Amino acid sequence: MWNNEQYIHKSHNVTILLYHLVFPAKYRRAVFDDTVDKEIKIICLDIESRYQIKFLEIGTDKVHVHFLVQSVPTYSVTKLVTMIKSLTAREVFSRCLSVKKELWGGEFWTDGYFASTVGKDGDEEVIANYVKNQGNEYKKTSQ
Repeated sequence: MWNNEQYIHKSHNVTILLYHLVFPAKYRRAVFDDTVDKEIKIICLDIESRYQIKFLEIGTDKVHVHFLVQSVPTYSVTKLVTMIKSLTAREVFSRCLSVKKELWGGEFWTDGYFASTVGKDGDEEVIANYVKNQGNEYKKTSQ
């Protein structure tokens, strides 16, 4: 599915945490044109270089942006959302003056967002069956 994700190895854990995040523009205004789309992707590359997150995919619609993000356990979903929203908003406003005029109130994103975890190795049913059947092989051989 995705070729860019990798297990992140730390001193006491190994993780692959993937999140699907969706952020609507303030007032659901149609501010995501090709220029803003390009700038958001550049800004996110800068964010990657400074923080322990990786943007695997970024897709913009006219009124919202979808992110597929890999992170580390240090960042809660709330922290991740706050960080991405604040850094992208500041930079988009400074680089895209037309957006600043369109969203004259000084806020780029709505207060809300959508967040979902994404499984690398399977969907909810596959993982549920895997967890439910843990130990079954051992139980069969020991009887």
